[in-house]
Amino acid sequence: MPLFCCFSRPLLCFQEIGVTMKTAIKSLIPALLAMLFIYAAVSKLLTFADFRQQLYNQNLPHWLSSLLLYLLPPAEVVVACLLCFRRYVISGLWLSLLLLIAFTGYISLVLLHYWDRVPCSCGGILSHMSWASHLAFNWAFLILNILAVFLQLSDSKQHVQLTD
Repeated sequence: MPLFCCFSRPLLCFQEIGVTMKTAIKSLIPALLAMLFIYAAVSKLLTFADFRQQLYNQNLPHWLSSLLLYLLPPAEVVVACLLCFRRYVISGLWLSLLLLIAFTGYISLVLLHYWDRVPCSCGGILSHMSWASHLAFNWAFLILNILAVFLQLSDSKQHVQLTD
């Protein structure tokens, strides 16, 4: 859209910018989430021995640590892949929301001293963050994820209303 249209029809221009911004946000958030989950999975797989040691050091039952060791990286890859395809993006957003809620809840419990000891932190870049910083990081992505779900669902409702 040419810039001069904003001067001749300002209200229309801002409405079009709003639609464009919404479209950009709807594309950007799933891409950011996909990059986050790909990074997390690759980080775990490249340092699998460290990931294994860190996971067994967590305050979780041994059977759950064993389960997460082999399910978490593939789940992160699957979520990232779902987020990359328009047809499956809403499924990817819901699954990423579940993962982020679980991770954020776990970090919150650590910060609330739910367990007697604080386990080691995550790997990769996040290992250089404090637990509080990690919580803020997760909350930021959690809020973005919720926003993306809301935008996707609002578009789905509008699409249904238009086809009725």
